[in-house]
Parts: sequence; C-alpha cells; structure tokens
Amino acid sequence: MSEYVLMQGDEAAALGAIRAGCRFYAGYPITPASEIAEVMARELPKVGGVFIQMEDEIASATSIIGASLAGVKSMTATSGPGFSLMQEAIGYAIMTETPTVFVNVMRGGPSTGMPTRPMQGDIMQARWGTHGDHAIIAIYPSTVQEVYKYIITAFNLAEKYRTPVIFLMDEMLGHMRETFKFPDDREIFVFSRLKEEQLTEEEVFLPYETEEYAEPTPQPLVEMGKARFHVSGLIHDESGFPMANPEVAGRLIRRLVEKIRLHADEISIYDEFMTEDAEILIISYGITARSAMRAVKIARNDKIKVGLFRPITIWPVARTRLKQLLSRVEAVIIAEMNLGQYAHEIIGLIKDSTKVKLLNKVSGELITPQEILDAITEIQSGIVGYY
Repeated sequence: MSEYVLMQGDEAAALGAIRAGCRFYAGYPITPASEIAEVMARELPKVGGVFIQMEDEIASATSIIGASLAGVKSMTATSGPGFSLMQEAIGYAIMTETPTVFVNVMRGGPSTGMPTRPMQGDIMQARWGTHGDHAIIAIYPSTVQEVYKYIITAFNLAEKYRTPVIFLMDEMLGHMRETFKFPDDREIFVFSRLKEEQLTEEEVFLPYETEEYAEPTPQPLVEMGKARFHVSGLIHDESGFPMANPEVAGRLIRRLVEKIRLHADEISIYDEFMTEDAEILIISYGITARSAMRAVKIARNDKIKVGLFRPITIWPVARTRLKQLLSRVEAVIIAEMNLGQYAHEIIGLIKDSTKVKLLNKVSGELITPQEILDAITEIQSGIVGYY
C-alpha cells in the first residue's frame, strides 16, 4: 500500500535509483550532491549493492561504466565542477553504448562558483559537453516526487537505448523536502537487462549490430561465455573490435545519433498547463517552472490567456509538440536561471511574427512568480529581448 513520505530531493534521487535496480554507486563528495552519496552509502549495502567513494570525479565516472559493462546498473552524482571532469567518460559511455546514469545537481558557476546556490547553467553542457557528434538524453524534474519517479525513467531509458542518461537537478530541488505519495510496486516499471541464458547456444552475440537502436546489455558470464564481447572507445564494427574504416565510422556515428533522434517523440516527456487557448506561452523547466506555474494561475485570474510548457526531458527537445504550440501563440516567454541556454534551441522553432521575451537570472536566486508576471506585462507592452 502506498504511503505518504517526507523526502529531500537528493534522497529521492538515491532511493529512486535503488528502486530502478541500481546496485553500484561511485562518487566523490561535492555540494549540493553529497547527500545522494550519503544515502547510497547507507542504503545500497542493504540490498546487496556496492558504494565506493572514489578519489575524484573522473574515477567515479569511469568506474560506473566498468560496473555497468560487468552487468550491474550503476550511477554517479556530482555538481558543476565534477560534471566538467566527467565529460570524457560520458563520451566513452556513448561510444561503447554503456547504460549509466549521471546525476548533476547544478549550482552557480563557472568554476567553483556558488556551491550553495541554485542555477541552471549546465543545460548546454549536458547536451554538448563531451566532444564529437553524439546524441544525449537529459531529464530535469521540478518536484521531489518527480525526482523519485523520473530517476527510474532515466535508468529505463539508459537500458533501452544503451546510452548514458543525464539526470539534472539544481541546488534548490536537491535540498528541499516535500511530502508525496510513495508509489507501490504496481505503479513502477523497471526495464530489466537480458539474461545470458536467453541467448541460444548457436547465437553469436554482436552487441553493436542493431540498426534501429541497440538492445540492452546482456549479463556477461563470470567466466568465458557466449555473452562476452569486446569494448572499445575507438570506431568499431558490430562485434566491438576497432576498425579504422570510413564506411564503418560513418555508419556507427550516425547510428549513435539516430537511435535517439528517431525516437525523440517517444523519449520526450513534458507537461502543459492552460495551453489550449494560450496567446502567451511560457517555457520553463526544473525549479523555475514552479514559479512559472504560479504566475500562470495569477495571470489567468486576471483574464490573461497564458499557458505553460514545461519540458521534463530537456534533451532531446520535444520539437513536434513545441512546433504545434509555437505556431499558434502570439508571444513566448522563456524563463531560465542562465543567460538563455535553452532559449537558443527554442528560438529556432519560433515563427518570425511571434514576440519573444527572455527572462534570465544568474544571481543564484530563484526567478519569482512576480518577475514572470512583470515579463508578461512587458511583452503585452511590446517590450521584448533580454530581461
């Protein structure tokens, strides 16, 4: 039976990951993500899992890749400076198609920045932080309940598409406590890996053969067995062995991108509020979307037709739905705690006649409902551009 719980955002990330089947966590303490490691250190051994505090974030990232390849669902968590250090490993996980989850509880930056203040400055880093052409899945919830729910989704997507998934939070969401109804097992779906015994004796396992999207990683045998395969960050063929061949390279890189791009509509998760007749559309995400929701409710009481589109899957962008909404509104307000990182992606989808107002804040303070209401007033007055 479901019960109501009072839980911190970081705690929800850890407990949700364990519920998703995570049994290995490697990390290095960093504000405001340290509580995730603390909960994992306490709870993982209770379910037969392993927690390791590594010497740095690079070791943390590479060790979870190794654990996943060995057959164990794995995760790490960090904040801005540590996330920067993990980028090469994220690229390796993309190339080797290793399902892992990287949690980034964002704080002020660049550099050491403001460790105890919220910001949304890592949106573009989540998309393009590692080098080379690649696709990525990044999820950013807005409530503690959603943290628990969507960290499970992150693991499921990582397994289904055999890719690292970035799970974004912010200092405020990570440290706040909220009450929510804890879901029971019947409400939760967990994507399981293939078992080695599911492969026939005659079957040759080619882990990188599928053209549409890769199947989940089978559990390798402890000893030599038919599920054993080669892993390399180099360009490789369907068996996993390196091959410096232009045709192989082109096919591989395109498949790594297309397996996510072609499934963007089914990967994309978003929430809408009062968009049916909206003339002004607010686009906001994460903790900022909570202020936007309040602003929409106040504006509606004043008979102003405002709606909210809240992307939960930040990457890939929900282009299909956004194009539909943006084609029929008169104005758009994009509110985010950075200098317009997500706006760069959205503006390309907006028709020329639509008014655009960017509401940006990088002081380490939350965007308030009143600031969004002021932006609505300004856009009605014809004042557009940067806030």
